[in-house]
Amino acid sequence: MDLAGKAYKAFLERQEALEKQYSTKNAEKQHSKGKLTAHERITLLFDPGTFEEIDAFVTPASQPVEFGKVERTFGDGVIVGHGKINGRLVFAYAQDFTIMGGSLGLVHSKKITKIQEMALKMGAPIIGMMDSGGARIQEGVASLSGYASIFQNIIQSSGIIPQISVILGPAAGGAVYSPALTDFVFMVNSTSYMFVTGPNVVKEVLNEEVSSDGLGGAEVHARKSGVAHMIYDDEENTILALKKFLSYLPSNNVENPPIVETNSNENDIIEKLRDIVPDDPNKAYDVKDVINLVVDKNSFFETSELFAPNLITGFARLKGKTIGIVANQPKVLAGVLDINSSTKGARFIRFCDAFNIPILTFEDVPGFLPGVDQEHAGIIRHGAKLLFAYSEATVPKITIILRKAYGGAFIVMNSKFLGGDFSFAWPTAEIAVMGPDGAVAILYKREISESKNPAELKKELVKKYRDKIANPFIADESGYIDEVIDPALTRKKILSALEALNNKWVKVPARKHGNMPL
Repeated sequence: MDLAGKAYKAFLERQEALEKQYSTKNAEKQHSKGKLTAHERITLLFDPGTFEEIDAFVTPASQPVEFGKVERTFGDGVIVGHGKINGRLVFAYAQDFTIMGGSLGLVHSKKITKIQEMALKMGAPIIGMMDSGGARIQEGVASLSGYASIFQNIIQSSGIIPQISVILGPAAGGAVYSPALTDFVFMVNSTSYMFVTGPNVVKEVLNEEVSSDGLGGAEVHARKSGVAHMIYDDEENTILALKKFLSYLPSNNVENPPIVETNSNENDIIEKLRDIVPDDPNKAYDVKDVINLVVDKNSFFETSELFAPNLITGFARLKGKTIGIVANQPKVLAGVLDINSSTKGARFIRFCDAFNIPILTFEDVPGFLPGVDQEHAGIIRHGAKLLFAYSEATVPKITIILRKAYGGAFIVMNSKFLGGDFSFAWPTAEIAVMGPDGAVAILYKREISESKNPAELKKELVKKYRDKIANPFIADESGYIDEVIDPALTRKKILSALEALNNKWVKVPARKHGNMPL
């Protein structure tokens, strides 16, 4: 056999050795836990035949001191590479739990940082699919420095390329800060979890019994902590949802979001919108009904649905173009702003601003949530985050006031003098320093207490306040909003405003960065 033949034979033998490494037994073990293998995840994520793996044959770092066992495997427990998703370039890495528990060692981390740097250089999104037992104990400080390098790259890429984390198994200790730093986090019910300190440590230190799922499962992070933005029941649906989600986002901060073909016959005048807000101003309704009627059919993709549901956030399309939606939800806590909803809204707005996505706000807010707990936990500071985010954003910003717009909350929700570009109101809008009941109770306290029929007097005064002060026509005539509109024309008005804002340009002051009230 000539030299070329020998070289090719060695090449084939190495390929065969790599394939044998991913045994059926290991795959079955993953499947028994309701999980896919790293290769199956990659195959499902990328367009068929487009994924190109990088560094498939690297081996773990040599240990200066023999301590424990390090498997001499190819790839060091992580698959990295690039391919196309819906025809667009995307970089990704998928940790392989079947290889040393997907633990992160020096070589493992170098593979991830290499792909991060390539994604930044090419201006393409990066997706991290995490399924790891954490830092590789045998490698000591080398594994910890590897995490630090990954975190540094995420921070350097923040606001330049979209970065998405998909938790498909455990993520514990320092590993949790990688997803926390990225833009959006997907999780899977029952099989994925994140925590800084695990159940055993909690038991030892606090003597509290808790399961991994109860401590840091998908439901916990989607509903309570807000760390997870989207959760699904299995990996297949999680990855399919991720592919759909990516279709709303640009590849980087100098591109506009992709435009999709839409039904050109879609009606821009929607008479059903006239019937959504109840005549009784204290009666709830679902703001999602408004959103779904205004945006392109079936285009609304909600984010953080279970966390702070009194504020709705998500992406949608208008004539095929991506917009970001922020909306008070009257069905939950009457749509008030509190600590969690303020933080949720601020984070979403800043993402939209970083990636050239116009922001559409639907407003129905009676104010900030009162109470000792909220005040002591810092509602002032957290509410200021939302205020800061709206004011700082330079993308097109449009507000539709559906009903209540009271006090400081009116200012915070993208009011015109905070930098909102267009501010429209429905005839049902109430714009005032405070609600009619509270205002009358303060202004006419003495008259009401001395009245023979205080309830009737208060009712009359509330009506007078609503007619003379809180109605939207006064704000319109004073120039504090742009126009009171027929609800049926809402979509048409928004489309016209977006067209006018198509070339919006804002010169911002020279500075390193602002100091958001974190």
